Amino acid sequence: MRATERPAAPAAATRAPWRTLTRSAAITAVFIVPAVVVRIGGLHLNPVVALLIYGAAVVAASFLLAWGAEAAQIDVAGGLAIAALALVAVLPEYAVDLYYAYVSGHNPDYTQYAAANMTGSNRLLMGLGWPVVVLVSVLVARRRGADKSTGLTLEPANRVELGFLLFAGVVAFVIPASGEIHLGLGLALLAWFGFYLYKISHGDVEEPDLIGTAAAIGELSDRGRRIVVGSLFVVSGAVILLCAKPFADNLVAAGTELGIDRFLLVQWLAPLASEAPEFIIATIFASRGKGTAAIATLISSKVNQWTLLIGSLPIAHLLGGGGPSLALDPRQVEEVLLTASQTLMGVAVILALRFSRASAWALLVLFIVQFPITSTPGRLVLCGVYGVIALGGLIVNRRHLGATVQAPFVGTAIRHSGHPHHSEDTRLAT
Repeated sequence: MRATERPAAPAAATRAPWRTLTRSAAITAVFIVPAVVVRIGGLHLNPVVALLIYGAAVVAASFLLAWGAEAAQIDVAGGLAIAALALVAVLPEYAVDLYYAYVSGHNPDYTQYAAANMTGSNRLLMGLGWPVVVLVSVLVARRRGADKSTGLTLEPANRVELGFLLFAGVVAFVIPASGEIHLGLGLALLAWFGFYLYKISHGDVEEPDLIGTAAAIGELSDRGRRIVVGSLFVVSGAVILLCAKPFADNLVAAGTELGIDRFLLVQWLAPLASEAPEFIIATIFASRGKGTAAIATLISSKVNQWTLLIGSLPIAHLLGGGGPSLALDPRQVEEVLLTASQTLMGVAVILALRFSRASAWALLVLFIVQFPITSTPGRLVLCGVYGVIALGGLIVNRRHLGATVQAPFVGTAIRHSGHPHHSEDTRLAT
């Protein structure tokens, strides 16, 4: 049945979505309003206090965007709409990093922060997000009686994303080799991302699963849903653009005041704040037995970060008054090399479309052990460990390498569109 032919919902069912939406709006407003007041009022607060206020607003706005982007899948159609949706959905993750890259064009001190935020967001996604989803999925499967569950099996269509990530991951080694992120490389990665959007937009259509507030939006009438989604995009976008600069500046200032390495603070705190909604939603999906869908979403996010984010940095640097390349110092080169090595390992171990529990633990453990490692030899050894595991994965899964390389060009992707099924697993979350 088409959306326009759906029978009218009972009054009680109609009230339930609005009750959920009102509650969600009230909770997010508690965190957004103080930041807006401080920003518009031009108030000067202690850097740590300001960081907490603006950081809370960014997280809340990220949730608004996440809900809107999830619900917008119902109405998305065509490559242009999908491209617009993808760009809006990643705004929280990229706003801060692009600000650092822009400022680095006329203030070289900010170059390190652009590299820190980019490497942190990428390693956080693959080193924490991916394994947590797999481990939660295994735990849920075993509680439901699947005693021998040892991992997740991906869909054949996910090979398309893996192929795109494999190409981008290999090309990214040019950055540590050259010691810079050149504009030419950036444009190439952006073109690869554009091709990825084209591929997704022409893939098979699958009804989306919605949970929580996104499911409440999906229950609305077509007109009501589109108004709410549009409002979420406008409000969240305005809040993020309003708070990105003070959040980024106070993140650096707070590091100085607290005596914490500013590079590390920018590398981990900002990405954690912007990606919290995505992690939470993916974990909820995994806890409800939908781990394959959850990990597919995070793989797609990794493709976005490793193409769109990296490709945009030299452009922002150029617009800020810099040259055609974002030059990196030795510390930043090490961080990029470590991130590229982790990416190659992550792809190599799931080439067979099987994400084992052992691979998830390996990614998680290597992510955790990096924190006490502060020396150059230590980071290089860690890169070597990633490389050895990646080589082992490529050898073990060598029969699937050819199919993965071809997938971006001949494979069929999946895009979510159309009215979702509202099963018990996707009813409104309390």
